Parts: sequence; structure tokens; C-alpha cells
Amino acid sequence: MSNQIYLAAPFFSPVQKEHIQTVQKLLGKNPTLNAEKIFIPMEHQMESEEFGSFRWQTGVFGSDMRQVHRADAVVAILDYKKDTDGINQPDSGTIFEIGAAFEANIPVIMVQFEHDQELNLMLSRSYTAFFNGNDEIKKLATYNFNDLPTIFSDVKVF
Repeated sequence: MSNQIYLAAPFFSPVQKEHIQTVQKLLGKNPTLNAEKIFIPMEHQMESEEFGSFRWQTGVFGSDMRQVHRADAVVAILDYKKDTDGINQPDSGTIFEIGAAFEANIPVIMVQFEHDQELNLMLSRSYTAFFNGNDEIKKLATYNFNDLPTIFSDVKVF
């Protein structure tokens, strides 16, 4: 089967872009996926429109939502930035995409590079599988996107 993946993630810093590349490479090795069917929003930003303009906003939002709803699964990278207490706060756009996928009954596969982070209750109950930490993330290359087995993480929930 050639599953389509929507790769939700922040892409505002070099580290965030590196995380996307790492996940993309791992997914590209996965035999249950077709590397050409991984939609990465940062690669589809309507460069023909002025960044931030209404036309740009409408086009990017519409494209992203269509791709979320076309996906067989959403893979979401949660690492974004830490709050004043050192707790990871996922990107609001990524959270929105997770919610849209969950509401549409599209499986959500969450990825978090930094292992020792807490997770919001709503996110903790909306995933099908959670790859938590650098060692776990490597398993994306062999995860069965045809069967989508549940992988639970014992991450602390708040």
C-alpha cells in the first residue's frame, strides 16, 4: 500500500527544519510508504503570493487542510519551543492540524525529539502512536502505516 502522509511541524528555525528532514528521511525508508506521497507544508507556501497577504493566507490554509484530509495519516513533530518552566509547547499550527486530523478520523502519529517533556492531555489522547525521543523516532522507518498499531508513551501528562 502507498500511504499518503501529511508531515505537520513548525519550520521557523534551522533546528525545526532539521527535525523535518530527519523525519522525512526516516519515513522515506519506510516500506509501507511512498516517499513521494509525503506532503510537507513548508514546501508549499504559495510563493506566487505576498507572504502574509489575504490571498496567501487563504491559499496556504486551503491547501494544508485539503492535504490533511487526503492523508492516510498525519505525522506531527511536537518540538517547538519551551515555556518559562522548560516545558515544550508545540506549535499552534501543528496542534490545529492534529485536531483537524483527529476530528476527521485520520490517525495521528506524534513525534517528539526531546524525551523528557510533558504532554497536554488533549494531545495525549489524540494520537495513534507516539515516538518519544531520538531512539524511538528511528522506528518511524519500520512502523507499519498499513496496520497503524498503537504505540503508547508513558510521557507525563498535564
